[in-house]
Amino acid sequence: MDQGKKENQTKSAVRSDIVNDFCLTICTVNGSGSATANSTLLRALFHMGVPVSGKNIFPSNIKGLPTWFSIRVSKDGYLARVEHDDIIVQMNPSTFEKDLTYDLPGGVVFYADHIKLPITRDDVIAYPMPVRTLIKEAEVPRNLRDYMGNMVYVGMVAQMLGINLEKIQESLQVQFKVKPSVAESNFAVVKLAADWAKDNLEKKDRYSVEPMPPLDDYIMSDGNTAGALGAIYGGFQFCGWYPITPATSLAESLGIFAPQLRQDPESGKNTFAIVQAEDELASIGMAVGAGWAGLRSMTSTSGPGVSLMTEYMSLAYYAEVPLVMWDVQRVGPSTGLPTRTGQGDLIQNYYLGHGDTQHIILIPSSVNECFEFGWKAFDYAEKFQTPVIILSDLDLGMNQWMTKKFKYPDKPIVRGKILWEEDLENLKAIGDAI
Repeated sequence: MDQGKKENQTKSAVRSDIVNDFCLTICTVNGSGSATANSTLLRALFHMGVPVSGKNIFPSNIKGLPTWFSIRVSKDGYLARVEHDDIIVQMNPSTFEKDLTYDLPGGVVFYADHIKLPITRDDVIAYPMPVRTLIKEAEVPRNLRDYMGNMVYVGMVAQMLGINLEKIQESLQVQFKVKPSVAESNFAVVKLAADWAKDNLEKKDRYSVEPMPPLDDYIMSDGNTAGALGAIYGGFQFCGWYPITPATSLAESLGIFAPQLRQDPESGKNTFAIVQAEDELASIGMAVGAGWAGLRSMTSTSGPGVSLMTEYMSLAYYAEVPLVMWDVQRVGPSTGLPTRTGQGDLIQNYYLGHGDTQHIILIPSSVNECFEFGWKAFDYAEKFQTPVIILSDLDLGMNQWMTKKFKYPDKPIVRGKILWEEDLENLKAIGDAI
């Protein structure tokens, strides 16, 4: 065998196919509308039967700073984070060079071709993406170009990795279910980009996606949504809250789903109240008052909010007022690192108050347990006539996780007709569909 054949065989051995087992990180700018594109890819993979999890790393500002979204694809169902990237999608020139260092040898970089920076590594495979050209060709309105430009990388990645475009379309239809025309226009850009990649790019990398058996027993959800659905199932009647990262989406999810599930079948009126208070002191004060009056009452916050709620929680403990408080933990005080996860509030919460306090603490380890503790906490609060604290965290609360479908008790809660049989069926349908 001559030396050339040996070298070719060696290269073939090194570049053997890697199917359904890689980490894909998308590098964008905060506020650029990439969340929709990222969740579209994540859900498309999930609906192909491929186990996935999504990790969002975002800055403590509204717009302009770098943000990253990592998708762990694992045919074996591993959900943990990895410290390297196999594939990078680069839309942010300010982090281009640094992000490239995380790519493994033999990895891939998709990059917007208006990023005029050299790719300094010869051990990665680069695919240019003519984002601006394709957006102009699609005749996207000028004010939407930055947002819909993200759909270019959705189409390019889907084409080069073998992600089913029908699943992409289905994911967009779910994302924009109340605006089907928006889903249609976004998919048109996806299809245009996929066709361009098919006609102009030669696949040189070793990564691909193949369908697996349907994940019928699983759903995709974040912990905050799961906790909100659990609270609805548990018959919450009042929530007083004040916005704070990373707990805000828990109360917001209550506001989305409770009107669909918690209305009196005769009058059509809501059987709950959700109040966004003027600050944390007011929100916990309202929750304590509602609990004192006999309602299933709750609030949600994070560490800095817990600090402000201490006196009212101490009052509730000594006055034996049942209520539920969610602490979705993060790092640091209000001027610290509110978009980085943390789990350091245990001691603070256990002894929260003035004197001999020992609160009941529930600590979910999964999205499914967020749902379970969401309703069980009310039962414990009533049984023991005391506040119950649920300690979640940013990583669990705000990221998308593949999880088993929620487990519902055999019988709905009927205390005071808080939850009706038809409400239970509706909740199951929503929970199974998210």
